[in-house]
Order: sequence, then C-alpha cells, then structure tokens
Amino acid sequence: MNSWREVRRHLNTNRHDLARLADPLYPDLPRVGSTRLLTRPAWSLPQPLDLREVVLRWTDEPVPAGPRMPGDPTYAEAMAAFDRPRLFENRTCYRLLDVTWPELTFTRGMYFDAVNVGEAVAHEFAAASLAGSAGGLPLRRLVPDPTELRARPAHPAISMLTLRHDRETGEITFVLHWRDPALVAHGGGLFQVMPVGVFQPSEEGPQAERADFDLWKCVVREYAEEFLGRPEHYGPAFDYETWPLYRRLTDARENGDLRSLVLGVGVDPLTFATDILAVTVVEARVFDAVFGGMTGANDEGQATKGVPFDEESVARYVTREPMQAAGAAVLELAWRHLRGISEAA
Repeated sequence: MNSWREVRRHLNTNRHDLARLADPLYPDLPRVGSTRLLTRPAWSLPQPLDLREVVLRWTDEPVPAGPRMPGDPTYAEAMAAFDRPRLFENRTCYRLLDVTWPELTFTRGMYFDAVNVGEAVAHEFAAASLAGSAGGLPLRRLVPDPTELRARPAHPAISMLTLRHDRETGEITFVLHWRDPALVAHGGGLFQVMPVGVFQPSEEGPQAERADFDLWKCVVREYAEEFLGRPEHYGPAFDYETWPLYRRLTDARENGDLRSLVLGVGVDPLTFATDILAVTVVEARVFDAVFGGMTGANDEGQATKGVPFDEESVARYVTREPMQAAGAAVLELAWRHLRGISEAA
C-alpha cells in the first residue's frame, strides 16, 4: 500500500492529469464550454453579469457538514500532520447553497470542512490511480452529484481573470499565476488566473462576517494580497472606506476605468472545488499605477504579467497547459465575450 505522503505527492504533481481522468466519472453533468469544469444549466449566464448586480442572500438554515468515512481522521488533520501548506487555517467561510441568478444564497461554513471532503476525494482518486484502478472510491460515491451544493460543503473561490486593456492601442493582456504546491492547500502545480481567493471574512467574528459579506470587498482584498503582497489578516478595526487601495479601485469602477463581470459558476471534477467565474477589465493607466510594481513571487506561487489575451494564448492555456479547470473556463468564457468586455471597459 502506498503511504499517505506518497499519494499526496502524486496528487500534487499530477492534478491536471488526475482531473482529466476524473472527468468521465460525471457523464451526465454539463460542462463549462469545452473545459472539464462541471456546471448546471441554471448556473450559466448568456451574457456577463456586472458584479454589482449580484444579490447575496444569507440563511441560517441547517445543512449537512459533508460526508466522511466513519472512524477516519479528517483530511485536514492529516495535512496538518504530514503535509502542512504555508497557508492553512480553519477560518470561517461563506458556504454557497443556491445559484439562481442574479441571486446567490450562502450560509456559514468552515474552511476545513471543504478540505475534508474535496481534498479527501482527490486523495482517494490519486491512490486508486497509483494502484492502477479507479474502482471502489467509496468516499467519492457519497457525493454522486458534485453540483448538488447542499450535499457537501461548497466554499466558493472567486476566480478572477484580470485583463489590462489599453484603450489607445486596443492591446489586452492578462496575469497568469502558477500555484506552488508547497504553499497552497488546493490547486498546487497548476496555472490559474489571478487573483483567486475563497469568499470569506477578513477576520473571525460576527462583525467581520456581516461587514465582509460582499464579493467586491473580497476581490479587492485578493488584489492586495496576491498582486501587492499584503498579509491576509486585517484586524478588527479595519475600514474599507479609508483603505487607499479600496478607494482607488472602487473609484475606478465608478468612473468606468474598471469593470468586474461574473461569467458563471463551476465545480472541479477532481476536488469538487467550487468557483465563481469572473473577469475584471482594468484600463491600462489605472492598472499600471496600482499594480505596476507587483513582483513575480507571492505567498501562493509565481505570477506573470503581460500574457497576450489572444486566441493563441487562450487556446494554449485552455487546452494544452496544466491549467486549473476554473481558470480554463474563465479564459474561454472571457474570450467568448471579448467584444462586449472590451467595449464595456
């Protein structure tokens, strides 16, 4: 039998191939475009939806914590003991329950709840792959439909493609992220759009939970952390309205130099990671003033600016490179809607 560490290493170095192998397990579920990201017809949007038009609804109704095999330690406990990433805290998250555009319904969740299901079923699949058989998979069988959000913890990340748009030349480029498996709990060894972050409060406690129940606030924090290297903790007295980055980006949004658009929702077939797919188009002058000094390395991996947003690059990262399924879906959807996005910017 392969050791836990060996299976974990196989998972982290082969996530792209393992996701490709897990994809056929769900033949009856729709996909986002040509990608392997699982979705539902009701989750798709015929046209991009402005982030400001998304309505967030809260419910305190009880929902199941998610399946696990009886008597086993949790997967988060195993990760903490044997393969602890640099960023690994059991923080409060907003758990997604329903998608009925333009409304998203959430309740309270904890980060490790999703790890204990998603990374556990991925580990189980990786172990079967090493053994040369995809048979069995008892834990995965407990979640027959990964898009049934009430059946397991779904703590969505906002996967945000950032497009730098030069109005004078018409040039559009994007930022690409390689996620280091030594630094992150999910998506290690894969390319991804940037920024990406789990939708969660900036701090623990009911006040932050209420104040941060806002997709735009989460997006700005992720820009601060991934583009500018700001630490994740903000403190109980944190005020968005007096935060210079928040004011600069919000003002750019108000005057038309920045627009954030939602493209849909999808679920990864290997890990059940759930993503709100989105794109932000930033006018070049604003992008350069705010993010021009960003460096390549950050707390989650390596970033590359200036990747051409053209047919060749999109096809490369959607079909040939080891790209996280959500990132491939965002790129494909954004390319499909490029004319509208360009004109909106």
